[in-house]
Amino acid sequence: MTVVLKRIMHIEDDPSIQEVARVALEVVGGFEVRSCDSGADGLATVDDFSPQLVLLDVMMPGMDGPQTLTELRKLSCMQGVPIVFMTAKAQTQEVAAYRDLGAAGVIIKPFDPMTLSDQIREIWEHKHA
Repeated sequence: MTVVLKRIMHIEDDPSIQEVARVALEVVGGFEVRSCDSGADGLATVDDFSPQLVLLDVMMPGMDGPQTLTELRKLSCMQGVPIVFMTAKAQTQEVAAYRDLGAAGVIIKPFDPMTLSDQIREIWEHKHA
């Protein structure tokens, strides 16, 4: 039986990208989305929200995406939760490095708001296949 993805945490420092992604995921995808504007905010919120998937920006001030992923992985509530990087840096070796860090997938910016939910579901289904 496949687990249905409902709750997504999106960690992104750019308010306009955060808003476009939230609308794309909530309105087009039907997901419940919690937006966080930094890695620290995401870490503080994760216990309360219990996301089933985390969409994580790579380039952020302070704690970047890879550092945030490392910290999230230390939390027992995040064991087995797929973390998907969102980045404009999409060279083959960079994508491979993100996967080596444990990312379930990489979504390239700029993303298409109309297909973002489908991309997320595809990663989710691949993880649960």
